[in-house]
Amino acid sequence: MKQWLTAAMVFIALSASAQNPVEWVNPLVGTDSQYELSNGNTYPAIGMPWGMHYWTPQTNKMGNGWCYQYDAMKIRGFKLTHQPSPWINDYGAFSIFPMTDKLEFDENKRESWFSHKAELAKPHYYQAYLASYHTNVEIAPTERSAVFRISYPKTNEAYLVVDGFFKNSFIKVSPDQRQLIGYACNAAGGVPSNFKNYFVMTFDQPIAEVIGVQDGVLERNLMECKSRHSGSILRFVSDGKTPLQVKISASFISWEQAWQNLQAEVGDLSFDQTVARGEKRWNSVLDRIRVEGGSLSDKQNFYTALYRVALFPRKLYEIDAKGDTVHYSPYNGSVLPGKMYTDNGFWDTFRAVFPLFSLVYPDVNAEIQEALVNTYQESGWLPEWASPGHRDCMVGSNSAIVIADSYLRGVANPNIEKAWEAAIKNTTQEGPLSSVGRLGAKYYNELGYIPYDVGINENAARTLEYALADFNLWQLGKRLGKGADTLETLKKRAMQYKNLFDPSTGFMRGKNKNGTFQSPFRPDKWGDAFTEGCSWHWTWCVMHDAAGLSTLMGGDEAFCKKLDSVFTAAPTFDYSYYGSQIHEITEMLVMNMGQYAHGNQPIQHMPYLYVHGGRPASTQYHVRNIMQKLYQPTPDGLCGDEDNGQTSAWFVFSALGFYPVTPGSGEYVIGSPLFDKALLNFGKTQLEIRAQHQGPSSWYVHQVKRNGKVHAKTFFHHTDLIKGGTIDFKMSEIPALPVPISRENRPYSMSTDPSFSKP
Repeated sequence: MKQWLTAAMVFIALSASAQNPVEWVNPLVGTDSQYELSNGNTYPAIGMPWGMHYWTPQTNKMGNGWCYQYDAMKIRGFKLTHQPSPWINDYGAFSIFPMTDKLEFDENKRESWFSHKAELAKPHYYQAYLASYHTNVEIAPTERSAVFRISYPKTNEAYLVVDGFFKNSFIKVSPDQRQLIGYACNAAGGVPSNFKNYFVMTFDQPIAEVIGVQDGVLERNLMECKSRHSGSILRFVSDGKTPLQVKISASFISWEQAWQNLQAEVGDLSFDQTVARGEKRWNSVLDRIRVEGGSLSDKQNFYTALYRVALFPRKLYEIDAKGDTVHYSPYNGSVLPGKMYTDNGFWDTFRAVFPLFSLVYPDVNAEIQEALVNTYQESGWLPEWASPGHRDCMVGSNSAIVIADSYLRGVANPNIEKAWEAAIKNTTQEGPLSSVGRLGAKYYNELGYIPYDVGINENAARTLEYALADFNLWQLGKRLGKGADTLETLKKRAMQYKNLFDPSTGFMRGKNKNGTFQSPFRPDKWGDAFTEGCSWHWTWCVMHDAAGLSTLMGGDEAFCKKLDSVFTAAPTFDYSYYGSQIHEITEMLVMNMGQYAHGNQPIQHMPYLYVHGGRPASTQYHVRNIMQKLYQPTPDGLCGDEDNGQTSAWFVFSALGFYPVTPGSGEYVIGSPLFDKALLNFGKTQLEIRAQHQGPSSWYVHQVKRNGKVHAKTFFHHTDLIKGGTIDFKMSEIPALPVPISRENRPYSMSTDPSFSKP
């Protein structure tokens, strides 16, 4: 009987989740992480898709980038957060925390025991039981606001701590109005001098007493606090039956705008109504892709990944009382019209996140493209890593790829000429930060590479990424009808990756200013000429010309053997550039996949390159093995930094059966679909993907049909997919017999593009 009941309950859950994909999402995936080893480096982000603010339970100290760690046993706050990554950290954060009977502000002394057994996390709802205070906390978020429902036991000492955090904060309580206002100035970087996150709160029960806190000193009846670290402790009288409802909103513009946000998004809604609205919003986003078949873990992995994709970049714009779209500029400190998005590192997300936006969420991507132009107009530069303003992090010129690839895939951009102007400016000069503009642009433009011996770190990685960006600009320039001289320059630079290929070793290698290769050379040396990886990883970063890279390596057979060696080589490494073993190295080491390092982004496209070399079965094997081995719906279920949805977007695409290897081409290389059926809803059209004979060991594709006709090409094109229709895969447990693949049926490579040979 017990087994029957369990099966029945599972059936009911599956039926419900078919209509409510948010039920498959587990925001705790990836939270079992730490500085030394990342299993995702995520936190449970409780909020709306691309929302301006998220809420998260806080287990670590204020300012710690690992704000929530799964193995923690105590919670010390419920934090409003904007953190995109523990390495970038947070800005404008503050927290609230309920407690009973004892009066305490210090986060180390107020924290409460909790258990995951009494915790529930969904994107639109969070609940935790604070065992030390016999108090239950529930959160229902909106895009810029939230409703808390706090259930205290019966007591005259039901306290609510409002913590404005360090680096200057302000709080003012108005007991008669049952209201509180404040601001938080904390930021790990990237903000103008006038930055503030203004927050407001209302309470549905009388405030019995106010205790102000200024830099750790508590004072009764102190209604207004302004100090480096301000706080307030509000006392309520609880009957043990009626929960305290707290409505909170925040704005980067003003308190007036915060009140406007609260009224527009919450108003008179109850807690349960706010939860229901949030659930509906998430389902509308997640249901753009509906999958059937596969295991329970497959579905949880898929929709949790899609949830992560829909978190960043976040909206930084607000709707004022007149209904106009406005934003606080994190670049010049002014309040300006139009849209703004932030919290994104394009070094990560140009690879799969933005192509997924272009395919499934083009409306969101169109807003982001508007925001990119606004960033350029407000700062003079395109963003490469924004949080909320420019941050000096990572390498490359990848904003150009995001702009070009999005436009070429049909995303609306009425400001494309201004975006082109901004991207071309990047190609000519260095910016105010090493991550803005192009560090080493003069060398790259004159020599054809950035030398190893001129004091510019990670020079080979920069060269390879600049070449990819120039390819994308070449493609965009052709579409926009730009001049022949400009196009010829971009075309030439796009092939400059060849300048770093060393035929004697078969690897990309740093090159000195005099034209000699850097020596001594170890392909497993991390950093130095490369970024968060080694030559084993970066040699494959020629997404736009795999055929050209294959030729350099000696042809298809040698190319595929070199790909094989990535998975079979011993996971050796040299960390001398960093001085210690960084977590990305550890994550590669423990996976038992040779030199393949899926936990970091530069090599994530590499398994799909077998298709370019004529061995699609190898792509199918490795892609399915990676999905099965490195993705689990558990707190330790990821294999490295999730990084703004990129590692998740890889899974979403791969589970559908294709992946955008080459930005700027409009193509998706065919892999191995994970589900029996997937339905992509494009609004006016729908694409149905079906996999016949699908199963947990049916990894290999024997035939592909599109709209009932055999599809001989080893890729799909974006323009064909968005027309809708059907794609049918015939799957098997054994590889298909190898057959020669003609050039026209292979994915795009620049050196085989007919327009490449034209003057």
